[in-house]
Amino acid sequence: QAKFPSPKTLVDFDSTKAPQLSKMKILKLAEGAFVRRRENIICIGKAGTGKSHIAIALGMAVMQMGIRVRFITVMQLLQELQLAESEYRLPRYLKTWNKIDLVILDELGYVPLGDSGKLLFHFISQRYEQGSLIITSNLEFSRWVEVLHDPALTSALLDRLTHHSHILLFEGESYRFRESLAQQEQEVME
Repeated sequence: QAKFPSPKTLVDFDSTKAPQLSKMKILKLAEGAFVRRRENIICIGKAGTGKSHIAIALGMAVMQMGIRVRFITVMQLLQELQLAESEYRLPRYLKTWNKIDLVILDELGYVPLGDSGKLLFHFISQRYEQGSLIITSNLEFSRWVEVLHDPALTSALLDRLTHHSHILLFEGESYRFRESLAQQEQEVME
């Protein structure tokens, strides 16, 4: 039901590649109290720095405690929201998300949302203080207006998201890029 793209755990995460992340903070978040308090987690950093891995690992950890979790990319959510709106069933569709304790929204910031930004705002507003979100983004907050194209909407969205939130900053080079280079070096040596 969680629809994770692949299983990820905190044990699998190489914390030496992200030394700026507090391992204690991540382990504390994995205890799930943030979900019971309806708080959010916002993971910000360049592509390949481990944001999605940590988001999924936290989702899997709290799911084992009986917390209902759903993973979805921002683009997939927007497609579903647009379809529901065009079929005049948006309120009913939004209500289906009330059953989910933690929604993981992956990849905010890769594609400008245009008018769809209003639907994302509506979704996030509906969850405000009702359920938790984990959002991964490659953009720092000051650049979210580039995606949402509306300064007032962006400000209101960030206000709701950050009110009760934990912000995790991911720095460094892409993990996938480093892994690819290491594999190429290994092939050259063989």
